[in-house]
Amino acid sequence: MKKRTHSRRRSRGIALPIVLLMSSMLLVTAAAWLEAALVSARTTTNLGERVQAFHSADSALIRCARIALDSLPELKSLNGPLAAEPNKWRLKASFEGASASAVTPFASWPYAIRPPQCLIEVWPVRANDQAGAFLITARGFGRMADNESWLQQEIEMGENGVVRHWRRVVAKPFQQGSP
Repeated sequence: MKKRTHSRRRSRGIALPIVLLMSSMLLVTAAAWLEAALVSARTTTNLGERVQAFHSADSALIRCARIALDSLPELKSLNGPLAAEPNKWRLKASFEGASASAVTPFASWPYAIRPPQCLIEVWPVRANDQAGAFLITARGFGRMADNESWLQQEIEMGENGVVRHWRRVVAKPFQQGSP
């Protein structure tokens, strides 16, 4: 009988450390799940902001392409030399400030900090069978100032009709502090 009471004395204080260990494991797991949920919520919000900016820029690009095709002079009269890509779209002054040549095709845009903008540039003749082209750069915004999306469309007009090339500008061409 002495063996039985001796083994009970040894195991008598083991329950509290086991309960504390299990509780701490549950707390760590709950904290990890909370952190994962917060990261997921931030990611979803940022994705929504980027999609908002993309749709804003895409709508501005469509509207400005229509403006370029409807209201600008015929491209067939352009007889410029072979030229490199227009680069006014890379300048901050083309989109911001008193001398900005970018247009705002919409007065406002829902859930955006600013309405989208677009810049229409004439691209001189590049080949014999093409009469000329336009480079249209659109800039869309999200709810925050750092959420911007840049899209471009090249519209080539020639004897065979209109050809459109679309591309996404990956990085902002100018930084916030640049002139």
